[in-house]
Formats: sequence, C-alpha cells, structure tokens
Amino acid sequence: MRMGISEIGTALKMRPGLKVGEIDFRATPGFYGSKNDGRAVQDERTAVLSDLQEMLYANGRTGDTRSVLLILQGMDTAGKGGIVRHVIGSVDPQGVDIASFGVPTEEEKSHHFLWRIDRKLPRPGRIGVFDRSHYEDVLIGRARELAPPDVIEARYAEINEWERELVEERGITLVKVAMFVSRDEQRDRLLERLDRPDKYWKFNPGDIDERKLWPEYATAYQIVLDRTSTDYAPWNVLQADRKWYARLAVTDLLIDALESLDLSWPKPDFDPAVERRRLLES
Repeated sequence: MRMGISEIGTALKMRPGLKVGEIDFRATPGFYGSKNDGRAVQDERTAVLSDLQEMLYANGRTGDTRSVLLILQGMDTAGKGGIVRHVIGSVDPQGVDIASFGVPTEEEKSHHFLWRIDRKLPRPGRIGVFDRSHYEDVLIGRARELAPPDVIEARYAEINEWERELVEERGITLVKVAMFVSRDEQRDRLLERLDRPDKYWKFNPGDIDERKLWPEYATAYQIVLDRTSTDYAPWNVLQADRKWYARLAVTDLLIDALESLDLSWPKPDFDPAVERRRLLES
C-alpha cells in the first residue's frame, strides 16, 4: 500500500472557492500515513524522480526540446530552500537550472517585468526551479503598494498569456506550487534562526516587518490563485507546516509532471552490438 501518495497531486490542485484564510496548514492532503511513513515513501519516490529526471536529461541531449519548470512561491520560511536542497538536490545537478529573483536591478527595471524571468527559463531536457518568481511582482507589489493598482491588474493577464505560450509553444510543463505556513509556524522558524548561530545568515530583520502585512499578503495570494490558476498552468496549494510532507508532495508533483511527458530512453545512433565487438577487440 502506498498510503494515498497517488492522490497528492489531485488533492493539492487549486479548486474554485478555495480560501487562503481557511487553509489547514498542518494537513497532509492525499497522504494518510505518519511522518515515519512519509520518510519511507520519500526514499521510494526520490528514486523514481531521479530516474525520470535522467530520462528527461538524456532526451534533451538528443534533440528533445521539452523541459519542466517548478515554480516555488511562498512567504519567508515557507520552505522553498528546503525543497531545493532536499528534493531537487536528490537528482543529477547537470539536469537542473535554478534561478532566484530578488529586488530587480536597474537594468531589469528598464524592461518589462517578465524580461528577467524569461531569460532564466530551463534549457531543453532540464528541470528548472524558480525560488520565488514573476509572481513577486503581483504579490509584493500589491501587499506593499509598490505599483499602481491598474499596473498590478494588467499583470495577471500578462502572466497568464506568457505561461500559455510557455506550455503550448515552448514545450515547458509548469508545476506551480504556492507554499503556505501558519503565522505561528513562521514565528517558530524565525526564532530558530535567531537561536542558532549557524542560522543567523538566513535571518533578515525585514521579515518581522513583513509579518505586519500578513493580511495584505493573504489577500494578494488569494487574488493570484483566483486569477492565474489555469487549465494549462494550475496552482498547487501546499500546506507547508510539516516539512516532511511538503517535500514529499513536491516530489510527487514533479513525478506526475515528468510522467505526463511519456518519456522513453532515446534510441542510439549507432549499433550497440557492433560497438561492443569493437570495444572487446580494442
């Protein structure tokens, strides 16, 4: 029995009527086992993910232009870095393209807001990872009122059209994950950074100021989920208070995406039997 793991992808898909304020942050949708069960299944699923990622990379090396892009979006301490380290870190790094988007540079500000994002898309055969993404421009932009309301409003449609192009014209399968932690869990994770010298480097005093905007961010996330979850690029809403579950869930979402590509090992452009004989004779 796989303890409901096959249901995670379905359970996390954004559904009409979902309210950010009603999320059970400690829930484990689609998985019915314990933490120890989750760790055991994680080992199994990691092996599956690794094999599929190698197959994607091999196809990319032989002309297949398809790729997968994992978009991780969440407030500070949601666990995006942990996903990159523990999930993406379990596959061949040659087949991964990772990008993170902070405050735009002056050059980036001189272009359309999607310009810098488009330049970091994964190469053929790769799993790309965005640790934060183009959604910062409508999340932080709205919560902090960094842009006029009409500019923010226009960006939702621009994002949808750009993502449609990625999926339908550029062969990129999108896996969008909105990671949510409770306010109490965020406080505890920030406290850990202050209590451990080896975590000081991860602490930003501005994170405390951001907590004061919790209601504004909840509203901004709700709008993003409602406006930009589409048939071709749906959002997955991930309850992330339990780190082990979040990592297992993202692993399974990536497996679903890779399996949807119906990959197979590329055919050789040489005769293996002939080459084997030549090698033995050398």
